[in-house]
Amino acid sequence: DRAARLPIARQGALMADAHVGYGLPIGGVLATEGAVIPYAVGVDIACRMKLSVCDVSPHLLAQKRKRFEAVLLEQTRFGMGADWAKSERPLHPVLDAPEWEALPLLRQLKDKAWTQLGTSGGGNHFVEWGILTVDNLIEDLALQPGKYLALLSHSGSRGLGATIAQEYTTIARQRHARLDKKYQELAWLGLDGEAGQAYWLAMNLAGRYASANHAVIHERVLAAAGLTAVATVENHHNFAWKEQLADGSEVIVHRKGATPAGAGVLGVIPGSMGDPAYVVRGLGTAVSLNSASHGAGRRLGRNQALNTLEPKRWQEYLRKQQVTLLGGSLDESPQAYKNIDTVMAAQQDLVMAVAQFMPRIVRMADDKKSRGRDKRRQRKR
Repeated sequence: DRAARLPIARQGALMADAHVGYGLPIGGVLATEGAVIPYAVGVDIACRMKLSVCDVSPHLLAQKRKRFEAVLLEQTRFGMGADWAKSERPLHPVLDAPEWEALPLLRQLKDKAWTQLGTSGGGNHFVEWGILTVDNLIEDLALQPGKYLALLSHSGSRGLGATIAQEYTTIARQRHARLDKKYQELAWLGLDGEAGQAYWLAMNLAGRYASANHAVIHERVLAAAGLTAVATVENHHNFAWKEQLADGSEVIVHRKGATPAGAGVLGVIPGSMGDPAYVVRGLGTAVSLNSASHGAGRRLGRNQALNTLEPKRWQEYLRKQQVTLLGGSLDESPQAYKNIDTVMAAQQDLVMAVAQFMPRIVRMADDKKSRGRDKRRQRKR
């Protein structure tokens, strides 16, 4: 409601998975005129999904489960500050992008970005093996009906994006110091000004970096497993794009926890570590600003989940769903999230599901702090 009242706002929408967040709500979409709001993009710039589909029977997961678990443990890095040793650092063309030299901030961040390329954050970030079910031919992916072994990942631009977001949110707040305190997180930068143009350049570099991040993760994991992808689907869901409204006017569309869903556009909407994700095709619905949910959405906040959910129920549910969890924490359990099928049913006018992915081996950050809180809560009983 606050975002829609900004003088730069043209149109807003709220997705079916929406919940409270800083700046825009998670699941919020906002179109602005001539300006970008760093905090409406979010701290994890270009947080995104990537799915790689292998032309291999998913039965291989059951036959060589321990091997697939080992590959995830060996070829991924998770959590705040996670990086690669110098001898392990991957190479990727994004590191040669001229934009790194365009701003002093980006020059300072390049080496850190290199060490974190091919890593994932904490919280809800993951890399997982699973089973993709395709019921009807997906022509643009050349996928025939059937079941496939697939790899799905969720992460963003790591420390690079977080630092860019913090730097330019601070600048935006300084430019709009007279804004009411409750609007400070929505401070904006005009794209006709130096700071706005600098943020736009940095944001887009972070987007390319996040895409490269997923590419490296998938290359490493698939190569170690001896597999090759025959099809991929990927999309940002924390970003800002230059788009046109129905009347033809150009706007900046901020999607903070929302999937681009223009007509025919493919994307991935995940559920939780124990529930399905869906490959979707956008229907181009103008009222939602060509957007859909980016997941199931949280039902419980992190602290509420840690203080109320039962670890035993979490573990029982994963066993029932045939999911092996490597790492993870109680605040990311399926019980902390809304039902993904209910969310999908609520947005049938925004996207059409074309395939379903069921997780089987899930790698997440091992949140020892959260696990410690779980144990302390149990001891109090």
